[in-house]
Amino acid sequence: MNVYIAFFRAINVGGKNPLPMKSLVTILEGMGARQVKTYIQSGNAAFQSAEKDAAQLSSQLAADIKKHHGFEPFTLVLGLKALQKACADNPFPEAEADPQSLHLGFLATKPQRPDVDKLTTLKKASERFHLTDGVFYLHAPEGVGKSKLAAGAERLLGVAMTDRNWRTVCKVLELAED
Repeated sequence: MNVYIAFFRAINVGGKNPLPMKSLVTILEGMGARQVKTYIQSGNAAFQSAEKDAAQLSSQLAADIKKHHGFEPFTLVLGLKALQKACADNPFPEAEADPQSLHLGFLATKPQRPDVDKLTTLKKASERFHLTDGVFYLHAPEGVGKSKLAAGAERLLGVAMTDRNWRTVCKVLELAED
């Protein structure tokens, strides 16, 4: 069995796109997933599956949510090794002490033409970012809610992204490794 992590964007936020975690577990189990564990209501799950294609799991999961709940959220499924690598490659380890300020934006695909110059012009003096093929790392000590860089990153990268703070990433990794 392969271990996967599913991240969802824009579920259970402000009363929109409600997806109870119990229902998510049922959907995943209906897809053959085992050992399904969820973390907080905003859409994080770790599970085991015999499926070898994470992209196929993402598509099927989004389609099944639409079938049962009437909306299709952005769904990104990663293998355990990909999440472990994202954590190990954190370019801002000193920011881990303030886990709310460190965010990992998990990218749907490798950005083909990211506008790094524009990203740089958007960042505050206190902010730092680093882009890899699969992750946009952002250290925003003043918070992402007030960050123009955080707000514009997905558009300027040109790929879909879902963002998690360091605390959430670590908790989901812990669930996946358990």
